[in-house]
Amino acid sequence: MLPSDLSALATFLAVAEERSFTRAAAKLGVSQSALSHSIRGLEARLGVRLLTRTTRSVSMTEAGERLMRAVGPRLSEMEQEISAVSEMGEKVSGTIRITAIDHVVESVLWPRLAPLLQRHPELRVEISSDYRMVDIVAERYDIGVRWGDQVAQDMIAVRMTPDQPTTIVGSPAYLDANGTPSSPRDLLRHNCITLRLLTSGGIYAWELVHDGRPIEAKVTGQAVFTSAYPMLQAALSGHGLAFLPQDMTQPHVDAGRLCKVMTDWCPRFPGLHAYYTSRRHPTRALATVIGALREPS
Repeated sequence: MLPSDLSALATFLAVAEERSFTRAAAKLGVSQSALSHSIRGLEARLGVRLLTRTTRSVSMTEAGERLMRAVGPRLSEMEQEISAVSEMGEKVSGTIRITAIDHVVESVLWPRLAPLLQRHPELRVEISSDYRMVDIVAERYDIGVRWGDQVAQDMIAVRMTPDQPTTIVGSPAYLDANGTPSSPRDLLRHNCITLRLLTSGGIYAWELVHDGRPIEAKVTGQAVFTSAYPMLQAALSGHGLAFLPQDMTQPHVDAGRLCKVMTDWCPRFPGLHAYYTSRRHPTRALATVIGALREPS
């Protein structure tokens, strides 16, 4: 196969993964017209349509599905081998793709990566803030960052933080007006600020604990968000109670802007872990980034 075909295959896979010409073009750093031209050329050479395009969506044909399943893993292996060859040089270079939730990116991930990037100017990181349970192999991420109990057993995991305390918080004005809850049953009469899980589409049930037993509190409220920072802001502005990691809420508790409630019911979550697939040999760039993310001794 000619080099132009390899480039076109990489373009096709980007569109197939993103299900969007716009997002794929942005991901690859090319214009949409150039991307469309590349796909049309590949379809013409293969003599078969790979993608079905409408004004609002992109889907794969049967031939496209087969090509993605057959070529995707092989192209990924080729990229890894090319990276391995580049490892023979002295510089740490290449791009590492990471998925993590927004709070973790700001509080843990970026503070550890920023100094690393200054030391290695040819190293790049691409960070996606996502609350979904991402399949890092299928979506071609190098590293995932999630709580320890969310990491699949077939992954290699490196601890980044100690176990994390959780809190239920509300503003003083909200608690003065609505009272202070003392049990999950009390939460049912409160305006709880909730999180919609993008993986399942459901509302996250607060994972509480009592006498060592886990309890799921299926709370409701007027405000539903898909990330943590808007939940924190809603609690600060007096719109209800929020269940959030302590490191997000403690500065506001110390300043008197928020109050903790039901502290005996709030568990500690397993620490954050950076993980990657056990089926790939870590490149120098990957090993360097993992080393920077590892929990300080």
